[in-house]
Amino acid sequence: MQAIYAARRDRLRRAMRARGLDALLVSQAANRFYLSGFELHDPQCNESAGRLVVTADGRDWLATDARYLDAAARLWDQERIFIYGGDAAKDLHNLLRRCGGRVGLEARGVSLAFARALDQAGPGPRFEAADGLVEHLRRIKEPCEIAALERSFALNHKLLQWVEGQLEPGRTEKELSWAIERFFRENGAGELAFANIVAVGRNAALPHAIPGEDAVTENCPVLIDVGCRVDGYCSDQTRTFWAGDAPAPEFRRTLALVREAQEAALEKMRPGLPLREAYALARAVFEKAGVAEAFTHGLGHGVGLETHEAPSLSPRAEGVLEPGMVVTVEPGLYYSAWGGVRWEYTVLVEEGGVRIL
Repeated sequence: MQAIYAARRDRLRRAMRARGLDALLVSQAANRFYLSGFELHDPQCNESAGRLVVTADGRDWLATDARYLDAAARLWDQERIFIYGGDAAKDLHNLLRRCGGRVGLEARGVSLAFARALDQAGPGPRFEAADGLVEHLRRIKEPCEIAALERSFALNHKLLQWVEGQLEPGRTEKELSWAIERFFRENGAGELAFANIVAVGRNAALPHAIPGEDAVTENCPVLIDVGCRVDGYCSDQTRTFWAGDAPAPEFRRTLALVREAQEAALEKMRPGLPLREAYALARAVFEKAGVAEAFTHGLGHGVGLETHEAPSLSPRAEGVLEPGMVVTVEPGLYYSAWGGVRWEYTVLVEEGGVRIL
């Protein structure tokens, strides 16, 4: 993996040179991990395990605090580890001024307060926003990443096959969510990819419902959106089940439309298709049926080290599908009166089309 991380940094360096950057301060946790293998998760939003300084001349630094020195030394040349103290911005400024006159920041990965402190720490480099450089590389998955994703999705499929038999009357959303988490962890997942979504009845109208005390009844919809992390990589899949033997007519109609919209997109998805066109293909099915106003989100998003990453399949998305991209295809229709339906596959874009993971 060290050779893979180094090759990724070299590809990033080419993009940096094209932007005229002498260095890039990598602050996003997943980007830092992608380039170095160090610490996939930061403890919380206001606390970082460290930053990576990638330089145009190849003399990169892993910057962290004393708590992580031993962990960093296990995978990084100790002579290129920079330990900062309580005033991280000031200490990092002193490091960055040695790396060149033009330094890029991941503006989405640092607070305004940190950026100001870095800029005001003294004379030195000129800082500028340089978002998206690493994310652009991450859009195209390498063979080792695809293999990890395949393992993660295999476990997700196993869970979805199992969970249908757990939808018994009286079981609450919270109970089902805990059972799902236990299943994932007992069958090889390192953790959840995101907080489980288990939505019974009318709660299925909430795309990001939070599991509560509502219980499965004799006949009701149950929307389950779950993912696990295996070998660092996430899965993400949604299924909407009917608990009982008498699906309501509106549920059957809605499920049929959602599956039709999904298939309309999957049939045309291949390299070169504009990202926004994938969304339009699904939406056209809903528009023809007169229900497009109930489709309230994009068609999909990238999946990898993070559950939501580039690219996006939305009406505002720029770019085209490329081989190696991994994206969700998850049309949904939502009705506050009775619930909703979402059906999600995650697919790998290949030369001739897409393959469901």
